[in-house]
Amino acid sequence: MDRQILARLNEMRRKRQAAILVTDLAGGPDRLIVEGDRMDGALADAAASAFRSGKSSAVEIEGQSLFLNVHLPPPRIVVIGAVHISQVLARMAALAGFDITIIDPRTAFATPERFEGIDLIADWPVDAFKERSLDSYMALVAVTHDPKIDDEPIAQALRTGCFYVGALGSRKTHAGRLERMKRAGLTEADLGRIHAPIGLAIGAASPAEIAAAILAEIIASLRGRDVSLPKGAPP
Repeated sequence: MDRQILARLNEMRRKRQAAILVTDLAGGPDRLIVEGDRMDGALADAAASAFRSGKSSAVEIEGQSLFLNVHLPPPRIVVIGAVHISQVLARMAALAGFDITIIDPRTAFATPERFEGIDLIADWPVDAFKERSLDSYMALVAVTHDPKIDDEPIAQALRTGCFYVGALGSRKTHAGRLERMKRAGLTEADLGRIHAPIGLAIGAASPAEIAAAILAEIIASLRGRDVSLPKGAPP
């Protein structure tokens, strides 16, 4: 592999940006495609499909045999709120291949005993994000029902370009949330990205069912996201 391409690929990994190494199986030069690159034609379609699926594969494009080696950042779910739903969601998410972090400043909820083996941060989200910033390969799930805890991370997730932003609460609760966020300067387009009520509409009632609905919606957002335009904050 060309050293310049390798250096750039390593840079993309450090920045948690997705990239595809395109290898010409006939011996032509390698090429690196970064998610968000503007492209046209059959290679653009193949790259978009590979970014969504995360699977490497060989393709035939315009008489060329190419191998698309996909390098995606590990997707992470950041949950605001160490509640019953979070306990179930943490286990389900790990089985589905997601890294997961639980953040809650309420130390009575955010205990190692309730979240054994889970990346748990007993701190205010705004402080936690100073050390661990959000990015476009993260999903933000807000489930505390407390705007003092939920609002700021939701706003940060929208500004950063998280691929999924969901918030627990009734339609009335969400309407109040939208008004607060409008006053904070978020646009209608930003607010339209919030999944609320959170999770797929499957009639979920128990914490386990709600967690399953949330995880399914996150997976649908990850696999169906728009990869044709630049996403998130500039590098």
